[in-house]
Amino acid sequence: MPARLFFADVKTVSTDAAPAARGHYSQAIVHGGLVYVAGQLPIDPADPDRRAAAFEEQAERVIDNVAAILKAAGSGLDLVLRATVYIADVAHWPAFNAVYARKFGAHRPARTVVPVAGLHYGYLVEMDAIAALREGAQGR
Repeated sequence: MPARLFFADVKTVSTDAAPAARGHYSQAIVHGGLVYVAGQLPIDPADPDRRAAAFEEQAERVIDNVAAILKAAGSGLDLVLRATVYIADVAHWPAFNAVYARKFGAHRPARTVVPVAGLHYGYLVEMDAIAALREGAQGR
C-alpha cells in the first residue's frame, strides 16, 4: 500500500530575509524531512525594486536568497541535496559555477544548469533547491 501524504504534515516557509512570494506559491515547503525551495530570483529583499546589473552580483544574491529560506526552514546550503539553476545565456555558466563553488565550498550537491531564453523581470539567473532539514528541526 503506498504511503499517504497527510497535508497536516506539510509546512510552508516564509521569511523576510528573502523576496516575498509574489504569486500563488510559497517560498518553500517542508515535508518528510525535506525542504523544497521555490525558484528564487536575484531580488534584494531589502530593496526589491533595485536591479543588480552584473551577472556575478545576481548569482550571489540568488544563492543568498535560497540560503535565507533554507535557514528559516531549519536547513542550510550544506544540506542541499539538489539544485536547479536557470541562466539566461550559457555564456554565464563559468561565472555562475565560480560563485556557486565559493558559496557551497566543499559541499557538492547534485545540480542541473539550464540555459533559457529569458527569465522573469529580465533577470539573468534563477535557482530552486531541495535540502534536508537539520537533525531535530521540524520545519518552521
